Amino acid sequence: MNSHSGITVLKVGGSAVTDKSASAGFAKTDEMDRIAKEIAGFSGKLVIVHGAGSFGHVYAKQYGLDKGFHKEGFLKTHDSVRKLNEMVVQTLRKEGIPAVPLNPLSFSLCGDGRLVHLYTGQIEEMLKYDLVPVLHGDVCMDTKRGACILSGDQSLPYVAAALSAKRVGLGSATDGVLDLNGATIPKITPKTFQSFKQHIGGSAGTDVTGGMLGKVSEILELAEKTGIESRIFNANTPGNVKTYLEGGNVGTLIGRD
Repeated sequence: MNSHSGITVLKVGGSAVTDKSASAGFAKTDEMDRIAKEIAGFSGKLVIVHGAGSFGHVYAKQYGLDKGFHKEGFLKTHDSVRKLNEMVVQTLRKEGIPAVPLNPLSFSLCGDGRLVHLYTGQIEEMLKYDLVPVLHGDVCMDTKRGACILSGDQSLPYVAAALSAKRVGLGSATDGVLDLNGATIPKITPKTFQSFKQHIGGSAGTDVTGGMLGKVSEILELAEKTGIESRIFNANTPGNVKTYLEGGNVGTLIGRD
């Protein structure tokens, strides 16, 4: 697609819609409902990526899928995240959003834990007809390890770059990227990142994908390569998702120097 396509790519973090400290999949259905209502008022072209939260990370950790292939763990993890994806899609549809489930396992390939290719042709066609593709964190075949975890934090910037998205949003369970005092950092660029890096933490729950530091690193690279700006904000704060989609100033802006 052409640059300035007007496409928004929004990630709804696993921490925002599941309890990541749970020992098995536990969905925050009230939060799903509210977030879906806030998304429903948006009329632009939209791609949604949601995290796996307690539906995927627990099995991935249990079976060591961040290190290599395990058949039973592979199947259990995919089945679990697919279940969460269906819940998210049906919640969106209840609000009149024409959401379409897309399981990245079926159209992605990784190499040594990094995304090599994710086919986006079907996403482009869906957007032409005002459908809303909904991707998620998933297991993925890996040419070196056999299998790995393909997090939404990797697929999000890949899809944004491939579609020449206008902007990217990451709705998490924190008020953005926080400094040592717990205050939200207004903006991070490649230059300022080095001074903040050591203070940016991981995930409060079970997470095999790098937590907040992983998120910031991935979208900083997106900003450097494409100029696409991203915002990390608290999706659990009522109104924040709506404010972001309307172009409001929420959370932490990640962009070029």
